[in-house]
Amino acid sequence: MDTTNEFQQFEKLEVDQLPIAKNKLHNWTHFAGLYAAEHVAATEFVIGATFVALGATTKDILLGLLIGNILAVLSWTLITAPIAVETRLSLYTYLNKIAGDSMTKLYNWANVLIFTVISAAMITVSATAVRFAFNIPPQLNWYPTNMWFVAIVLVVGLVVVAIAIYGFNAVSEFSSICAPWLFVMFTSGAFVLLPALSLEVLGKTIPDGWTDFITLGDQSIWTGINSDGEPGIGLTEVIGFAWAANTITHFGLIDMALFRFAKKKSYGLATSTGMMFGHYVAWISAGIMGAGAAVILGKSIVELDPGDVAYYALGWSGFVIVIVAGWTTAVANLYRAGLAAQAIFHNTSRRKTTLIVGLATCIVACFPFVFTQILPLLTYAGLIVVPVGGIVFAEHQIFPRIGYSRYWLHYKELKTSTPAIASWLLGLAFGFGLNALNVMSFFYLFIPTWIFTIAIYTFLAGKYGAKNKYPEAEEKERTRNENIERFQEQQAKEEKTPIKDTTLFSKVLKGISMLTLLISLVLACIVLFGSSNETIYLENREIFYRYTFICTLIYFATAYWALKRGKSQKN
Repeated sequence: MDTTNEFQQFEKLEVDQLPIAKNKLHNWTHFAGLYAAEHVAATEFVIGATFVALGATTKDILLGLLIGNILAVLSWTLITAPIAVETRLSLYTYLNKIAGDSMTKLYNWANVLIFTVISAAMITVSATAVRFAFNIPPQLNWYPTNMWFVAIVLVVGLVVVAIAIYGFNAVSEFSSICAPWLFVMFTSGAFVLLPALSLEVLGKTIPDGWTDFITLGDQSIWTGINSDGEPGIGLTEVIGFAWAANTITHFGLIDMALFRFAKKKSYGLATSTGMMFGHYVAWISAGIMGAGAAVILGKSIVELDPGDVAYYALGWSGFVIVIVAGWTTAVANLYRAGLAAQAIFHNTSRRKTTLIVGLATCIVACFPFVFTQILPLLTYAGLIVVPVGGIVFAEHQIFPRIGYSRYWLHYKELKTSTPAIASWLLGLAFGFGLNALNVMSFFYLFIPTWIFTIAIYTFLAGKYGAKNKYPEAEEKERTRNENIERFQEQQAKEEKTPIKDTTLFSKVLKGISMLTLLISLVLACIVLFGSSNETIYLENREIFYRYTFICTLIYFATAYWALKRGKSQKN
C-alpha cells in the first residue's frame, strides 16, 4: 500500500481512533485544572457525610485521607500515565489491539453502563440544588415523585451533554474555569460553618488550637461511632477508601483517555490537585459543612442532601457549587462514556455516540436511586474494571521485559483473545469471591485482584502465542506508526496556530476573576476569625452569603470572557 492511499484511510478514521498527534498535546496545567474540577465534585458532599456515618475518628480522617490520596496520585503517575503517553491511545482503542473485538465490545458496553450511571448520579446531585431553590420536595424514593424535578434534571443534564460533545478541549476548558472557584468555595464553606459547630460543642466561635479542633471533630463530626452506635472504621479503612475511590481510573486505566494528551509521563502528578486539594480538603470540608448544617437544622447529617448542606454553608453560592460540582464530574465521565460507545460503533462519530449516551444518561438521572447508591456502584465498578487494567499492564509493561511479544494477538490477526477473556472472567470471580468470603477489607480487594489477573493473563498469553516472535508484523506495525506521524504532521501544517493572548483587557478580566475569589476567601476568614460571639457570627455569615454570591457571578462572567478572548487563532 502506498503512502497516499494509507493517508486516505487515516482520514476516514475518527481522530480518537488514532494515536494523539504531537500538536494536540497539553501541558501539565490542563491536567491540574481538569482533575481539580472533576474531583471537587458534588459527591464530596455525600462522601463527607459517609465518613461521619461510618464512624471514623478525626485523627484517622486527617492522616488516613492524606496517605490514601498520595497512593492514588502515585497510581496514576506510575501505572496509568506511562502507558497512555507511550501509546497515545485511549484504553478502549488499545484494548481492541491486544484483546480483539469480542472482549473489547463487551468491556466497552460495561464502561458505557458504568459511566452513564456515574454521570447520571452527578446530574441528579446538581438537580438537588435547583430543587431546593424552587421548594420542590426531596426525592427520597428510587423513582421521581415530582415532574418539576424531572424537568430540572433534564435541563441540567442537557448542559452536561452539550459540553461533553465537544471533546477533550471543551472538558478541559470548562474544568479550568470551575476548578479555582470550587476549591475556594469548599474551603470557605468549612470556614463559615465551623463556628456554628464550635459554639455547639465548645461554647465559643473558634477552637483555641489543635487540641480544641480535635476535640471538636471527635465530639461533633468524626466521632469514632457509626450511625448504628457501634465503633466505626479505623485508619486502614480510611486509607483504603481514599485509594480505592478511583481504582476504576488509575489501576483500571480508564484515564488513559485523558493522559494520552499529556506531553510527559510525570504529568500523572497533576492528579494531586484533585486528590489533595479535591478529595482531601473537600472531604474534610464537606464533613464540617454537613455537621454544621445539621446543627443549624437540628437534624442528623445523614438526613441532609447536598442542597441543604451547600445552602447553609454558602447561601445562594451553595446552589451554584452543587450544580457546578455535579457538572464537572458528569462532563468528564460522559466524555469517557462517549469514547467507549464510539469504540463499539466504529463507523459512528464520537460526538454522535456521546449525544445518544448523554440522552440516555439524562433519563437515568431522573431516578434518584443512582445518587443514593453511588458509593456501592463506584466500588463494584472498580472491581469490574481493575482486571482489564491488569491485562493491559501485563501486555504493555511486563511482556517486553520477559521476552514476550507485545500485540501478539494483533500480529496473528486474531479477532478474539481467549487469554484476555478468560483472565477477565477469572479476575472477576477471584475479586468477588474474596469479597464473598470476607477475607479482607473491600477497599483493598483491587490489589490482589489486579495481581492475580496479571499472573493469569501472562501465563495464558504465553500458551497462545505471546512467547513467539513476529518480525514481519512488527516491521509492518512500525512502518504504519511512522506513516501516522507523517500524516499528522501534514495535518498539523494545515491547522490554525493558537495565539497567546497578552492583551491588557484580558489580563484585567483575569485579574478581576482572581480578585473575586480572594474577596470570597477573605469574607470566609472574617466569619471564622472575626466572630467573637454568636451575634457577630450570624451578621458576618449573612455578609458572606450576600457578597460571595455577587463575587460568584462576577467570577464566572469574567473567567469565561477571558477564556473566549484567549481562543483567538491565526492560520
